[in-house]
Amino acid sequence: MRTAYCVDTVRAAERDLMARLPEGALMQRAAAGLAAACADLLGRVYGRRVVLLVGSGDNGGDALYAGARLARRGAGVTAVPLAPGRAHAGGLAALLRAGGRTVAPGDADGPIRRADLVLDGVVGIGGRGGLREDAARLAALAEGSRAAVVAVDLPSGVEADTGEVRGAAVRADLTVTFGTHKPALLVDPARGHAGAVRLVDIGLDLPDEPDLEALQHADVARLLPVPGAESDKYRRGVVGIAAGSARYPGAAVLAVAGALRGGAGAVRYVGPAGQAVLARHPETLVSDRGPARAGRVQAWVVGPGAGDDAATVAEVLASDVPVLIDADGLRLADVDAVRGRTAPTLMTPHAGEAAALLGVAREEVEAGRLAAARELAGRYGAAVLLKGATTLVVGEGGGDPVRVNPTGTPWLATAGSGDVLSGVAGSLLAAGLSAVDAGSTGAYLHGLAGRFAAAGAPVGAYEVAEALPRAWRDVVRE
Repeated sequence: MRTAYCVDTVRAAERDLMARLPEGALMQRAAAGLAAACADLLGRVYGRRVVLLVGSGDNGGDALYAGARLARRGAGVTAVPLAPGRAHAGGLAALLRAGGRTVAPGDADGPIRRADLVLDGVVGIGGRGGLREDAARLAALAEGSRAAVVAVDLPSGVEADTGEVRGAAVRADLTVTFGTHKPALLVDPARGHAGAVRLVDIGLDLPDEPDLEALQHADVARLLPVPGAESDKYRRGVVGIAAGSARYPGAAVLAVAGALRGGAGAVRYVGPAGQAVLARHPETLVSDRGPARAGRVQAWVVGPGAGDDAATVAEVLASDVPVLIDADGLRLADVDAVRGRTAPTLMTPHAGEAAALLGVAREEVEAGRLAAARELAGRYGAAVLLKGATTLVVGEGGGDPVRVNPTGTPWLATAGSGDVLSGVAGSLLAAGLSAVDAGSTGAYLHGLAGRFAAAGAPVGAYEVAEALPRAWRDVVRE
């Protein structure tokens, strides 16, 4: 499992470690790892041109010491101090002793255009807001050049704890981060500025519970339900799907498709799209008597394509089993009915739906995804899966750690994809997983299935559902 910690936690761990180490040793560890990553990216160091964009803090010191190491290996290294007279004195001296040089920001255009690598050491994890004008101009020049751009710990201009980007920011090809991932390296929009991420271990002693975590194959494999020799459909879990309408029968078909491949022993469908569901999935148990009289289930999925059927949503919310609320169900669900539930509830909005529930603009949710997901979970007293380029899963009430889904592909931005995800996660709820585990495991499988189904080309939602068994096998096999 990959983990991320907020700035205050990282700084406390750094202080504790520095108290036990000789002065400057921690920065040298970081610089050594940074220089090694740059050397790997360059392939050959001797004769390469490297430009350092240097701020006034320790981030700039890391860049200077790494630049000195590269210079000693034969690279031509040019430092651009953005705050003359305030650059890290020890790092600057080391660079000059190694044969490096400095130029003023106004004279940096030529070196950047000729560079093979530009190292972003402008602002560290304590930065707030976007880059200042001179730094923003040089960062844009580097981005448009042929040079590889490497960020030191975090791309300058992004918010470390939230993943927000409130102005101009560096777009890196590689980010070399120290000690632990920071939330911005896992959460959009900042994640899109980081490029590939390389973690350098510098010996930090961090708390057991992170602020963010991202599942990996082994974590998902441990969570997936596996039937035993004595399992029957009820022991495996039966999920109810209350979805679809005369206008949107396909939503029901897709939610059932996801549920059938999500690990449950059986799927009960309730709604007006029964014939469409049976035509594609004859193993589905179809009822036209409403959720309360549909038969035994261990969890419900309600809302995909439901139109204005508020009565069905209310009936499902009144049940005493876990409930996943998606799509139209989110619009129709009464906040007091959700907060009053004693069984687990998982809400699965995309940014537009979350914005409507919070009464804000969609752009506000997309700019601050962590804050929006936490606010929604706190307001409804439910777990929240906020869909998007990086899907977030927040526990009931908005507590930490937040799960960040690492799988997926932009091709999943297609009609019906969310209906499939609802079925998968609902099936895992019925199998006994917690709301956070069902949401994060379902999102992981769904994203992996999307990659397999798309393989770099357009894909439909039903093809994603059909790729779920392959994703499941891939997780378990590895």
